[in-house]
Amino acid sequence: MNTPLQSPESAEIEPRIDMDELTPRQIVAELDKYIVGQKDAKKAVAIAIRNRVRRRLVSAEMREEIYPKNIIMIGPTGCGKTEIARRLSRLTGAPFVKVEATKYTEVGYVGRDVESMVRDLVSTAVNMVRNEYRGRVTEQAEKNARARLLDLLLPSSTRPKETPASSVPGLSPTGLAVQRGLQNDPAETERKDRARELMTQKLDNGELEEREVDIETQNNAPMVQVMTSGPNLEDLDMQVQNMLGDLLPRKQKRRRVTVAEARKILINEELDRLVDQDKVQTEAVRRAEQMGIIFIDELDKVTGRGGGSGSGAGGPDVSREGVQRDMLPIVEGATVNTRSGPVKTDHILFIAAGAFHTSKPSDLIPELQGRFPIRVELEKLTEADFRTILTGPKNSLCRQAMALMETEGLQLDFDETAIDELAHFAFRVNEETENIGARRLNTIMERLLEDLSFEAPDLPEEERTVQIDRAFVKERLKSIVENSDLSRYIL
Repeated sequence: MNTPLQSPESAEIEPRIDMDELTPRQIVAELDKYIVGQKDAKKAVAIAIRNRVRRRLVSAEMREEIYPKNIIMIGPTGCGKTEIARRLSRLTGAPFVKVEATKYTEVGYVGRDVESMVRDLVSTAVNMVRNEYRGRVTEQAEKNARARLLDLLLPSSTRPKETPASSVPGLSPTGLAVQRGLQNDPAETERKDRARELMTQKLDNGELEEREVDIETQNNAPMVQVMTSGPNLEDLDMQVQNMLGDLLPRKQKRRRVTVAEARKILINEELDRLVDQDKVQTEAVRRAEQMGIIFIDELDKVTGRGGGSGSGAGGPDVSREGVQRDMLPIVEGATVNTRSGPVKTDHILFIAAGAFHTSKPSDLIPELQGRFPIRVELEKLTEADFRTILTGPKNSLCRQAMALMETEGLQLDFDETAIDELAHFAFRVNEETENIGARRLNTIMERLLEDLSFEAPDLPEEERTVQIDRAFVKERLKSIVENSDLSRYIL
């Protein structure tokens, strides 16, 4: 294979990255592994992330005065705005949530409350912290679950607790002594220990996975949804659910399941028992407040239209501006009630993005503009960028296609001429129709491999190595690309 692509098996698992040790230059280098070009945007987000680290190192008094510098990324669709934010969240390990500005409407209109983006962030933080805490006690939870599973498999080996004489009416001290002697009979104890040891050996060897046992599980309180209208709907619904959840009893349900299923259930129960939920909630709120990142996509869709026909009373711009005004206190710094408690948004980093084709950032209300001091314009992708996207990143489309076909025993071999032709086709179609950036490559790649994907399971052994070159690409795509009307709908 001429193109320097690695097979899926050769890809190494990346080690955990300590963000406190990464410089802005190193953060950009990490983003370069997955995102082509856009140096200015990468530089801006790298500085913003590094400033979060720097802020933690200053004095407590100064720390509260240092606010994050929120960012607006401006550029056409498919140029990498969302991908930068997505990769950034994986890189930092900080609570991160991506929201669409178009999902929100002004309070009083149909739509989600803007404050729900903070609740989503806290929910993400809770899951992160819970998984971390569970990881610390997983070994102990497995030991506890194993012991409980043995008790279910061999209940006679469970040693009964002694009953105090005072709680047994009519039982004399002599009678109690006889009872204790029966319970503590050495021969009986030895027999039970041998049986338990044998059962333990079988359980550890996986010989009992399909055996069925009876297990008691808890039914959670039923979810109750509040059907109402007006402001703060989600806040009211959350409060009512929490109140009813505390009042309604949890019922025990007896189920008959296999040992394999029972093990999973018991491990989860032990993990919940060993993890302090109050500590989880407290730490999640702290991380959301101090490290949280909210990515607001499609921000341009809630801007005004520069005084067009829709800007009159009752027009669509009324709701758009209302969303901005509802968003303003969240970005500026407010306290939002969540299931985990009140959360301050003062130090949450907000990254907004939008194509701004028919509007511009100056169309935002002035107060909101001032809360996004850093503006970065992303560049339109070139033909050379398309070529790099196909082969350069670790998750490149060529590597993805190779991995998928390899599951069917089919080996794809992309050469340099095929990569050049695919990049040229993508750039040309973007220029002649709508420019959707790198997403065009997904469409073209699917079209290119459509027949192979369909026939792959049935191909004979001698046809399971496919050379993809310029001629192969032209044969599959030329008729579609040359027909501009057809390419508009297919590509």
